[in-house]
Amino acid sequence: MAAAVVAAARVLKRKAPRGFLRNLIKRRKPQLHLKSGIDLWVHLNCLLFLHRLAEETRMQAFQNKSRIIKDKHIIAAAKVILKKSRG
Repeated sequence: MAAAVVAAARVLKRKAPRGFLRNLIKRRKPQLHLKSGIDLWVHLNCLLFLHRLAEETRMQAFQNKSRIIKDKHIIAAAKVILKKSRG
């Protein structure tokens, strides 16, 4: 019974924080007119960036023959990802 309670507590939210994202965008750029699904695109873009960052960080740690991901690996991976995303 206790295992079922722990498993139920670890379930991830499947919804994007739509209201929060919409309010954040409107506060930062009030002059923009937002389409209906723009907050979902922003959320998807953030998730994809985090996924690419995690993959690149893992590769950086592997290249340095380190089993543990350190902050220097994340910083180096962020530089690579941001350079790739510029075009």
